Amino acid sequence: MIIKNNTTKLLVTLSFLLILPIVQKQWFNLYLFNINNITFYSIIYYLSGTICPSLVSLNSLKNYTYYSFNKNSIDSKNLIKGKGLLFLVAINLIFLSYFIADYIYINFDLIFNLFLEGFDLTKPDIFQFSLFIFFISILSIFKKSRLLLKKLILVNFILISFYLWHLQINNINVDDQFYIYRYFGLNDLNLINIFILIAIEISYFTWSFLSYKTNLSDWIVRIPQKRDVFPLLNMFIFYFFIIIYYSILT
Repeated sequence: MIIKNNTTKLLVTLSFLLILPIVQKQWFNLYLFNINNITFYSIIYYLSGTICPSLVSLNSLKNYTYYSFNKNSIDSKNLIKGKGLLFLVAINLIFLSYFIADYIYINFDLIFNLFLEGFDLTKPDIFQFSLFIFFISILSIFKKSRLLLKKLILVNFILISFYLWHLQINNINVDDQFYIYRYFGLNDLNLINIFILIAIEISYFTWSFLSYKTNLSDWIVRIPQKRDVFPLLNMFIFYFFIIIYYSILT
């Protein structure tokens, strides 16, 4: 029953996201009639850029944050331990921390370039960035601080999405002055934003599985079963439609 209800809610949300770009384009056409004046439709169109990011964040907070995995009936043949577990833990923690650190820096870089032109945001050197990654790694180890990081990332996503919407509406070109320009090979900043979030989501899911309850203190993690990866499948379906949404909107 729970799975059925979640599936129904997901389908309703995805259907809404497929209709939203069409509605936004109509608002955009009305906005063009009074492009030099502030009107009801210009405000609606401007604020509509926060609808999808807000839905993404709410869905992620509800379905892709508080993970629970089955720890019963552990078979000694299906365990990850020793050096193999150490490798998985180190690699996943480094990737998760790097993506979070990079994502936060993208946010600050956009703020300084768009709204604080008189201030220059100095790009951190390798040592400073490594310290930041290490700090995030420490926070990711503890459950409460890890949940706080996830919420911070979702707020970060909404803010970056709004900045990119502001760039698009005002026809502001992105050049090498912006840090996000390093990802510009994709030719779509919205997709860059989504792909970075997806990378964080996958790393966060994997880290949640590896560090679940006493896994790391026992230094034993069982190989995930089919039901354990169901949230990951749900995540891929959801973000696939988010990518379609931004492709239609563009």
